[in-house]
Amino acid sequence: MKTKHTLFLALFAISFFTFGQELALVKEAKIAGYINKSGELAIPIQFEDAESFSDGLAAAEKDEKWGFINPAGEWAIQPEYDKVKDFNSGVSLVLKNDEWHYITKSGAKLETPASEKYFDFNDGVAFYRVGELIGLIGPDGKVILEPTYTTIKKFRNGHAKVRKEEQWGMIDNTGKLVIPIEYTAIGNQWASAGVEARQGETWGIVSNGTFNPVEGAEKVWGFNEGSKLTYAKKDKKIGFVNSKGEWVIQPAYDKARSFVDGLAPVANGKMWGYINEKGEMVIDATYRDAEIFAEGMAPVKDKKWGFIDKTGKLIIPMEYDITAGLSFVGGKSKGFKNGLVRVKSKKGWGFMDTSGKLLADKWFENAERFTE
Repeated sequence: MKTKHTLFLALFAISFFTFGQELALVKEAKIAGYINKSGELAIPIQFEDAESFSDGLAAAEKDEKWGFINPAGEWAIQPEYDKVKDFNSGVSLVLKNDEWHYITKSGAKLETPASEKYFDFNDGVAFYRVGELIGLIGPDGKVILEPTYTTIKKFRNGHAKVRKEEQWGMIDNTGKLVIPIEYTAIGNQWASAGVEARQGETWGIVSNGTFNPVEGAEKVWGFNEGSKLTYAKKDKKIGFVNSKGEWVIQPAYDKARSFVDGLAPVANGKMWGYINEKGEMVIDATYRDAEIFAEGMAPVKDKKWGFIDKTGKLIIPMEYDITAGLSFVGGKSKGFKNGLVRVKSKKGWGFMDTSGKLLADKWFENAERFTE
């Protein structure tokens, strides 16, 4: 019994550390492999092409065909497809013999209702179209929402904006209508503080089922999750409002981005700095560009990008590029994730920790962000 128990624990540990770790796609001489967060090659550089891990599997190419590997580098689904999309919600969209269809992680074909076009899964759902209307299916292939709306935008945070008869509202990923179809425009991203929307020519915040107009607003942007303030424009200047639509920081800036951890980048003219939630400038406007904070660090730019901490101290010198392959749409940061940030130098792409140390002292031809 003791031997069996020990063997079970050993197998569990191997499984946990193999499949729970984060890996980053890297390339050398256009051939792809994966490193772990120690900078060691976890999966040797061997694939003609590959993608980052998503939903526990990564698409990889061999002999001009695509399949999927697991975090141990083994083929979970053999390379037999002409094109593949990333796994999401346990489902991938694949092309074989000029036909698109869905497969599960076992490689089995997923049966779904007839659709005029196939769409990727996201947040547990995929669109399916019949005529001019769009509905939702789940990862079991069954209908969640019959074709109802003329437009459904990409799900974010379990919600998506929808359109019917030129009016907009929002649904969740069960198909439930959570914001009525009664707005001229509505934001793309759900946040617990609220969603920006427009009724006629009036901008406001929809929060707890109520539309709260923002006095004089020409435009309102979406909340970053975790922040109680978002930015809005009035008289060609930008300030910040709360979920009740009240101006908390009066419009005084030419440009602004979201609050994260109590700080937001703002600019007047060409120079950027950071304000706190009282509207006080706490990091002087001395940068040509500045992005939102993530994990206590923010990207700032002179001719190149570097990183400051929340006191404004420059931790990583402004010597790098950070943009290619990264996104901050909807408040996503171009900066740190789980203690590492992806940067580019003249020597290639690599990862730095919050002290500015290069991971494994190694640059790559290309490197994507770590994913699990």
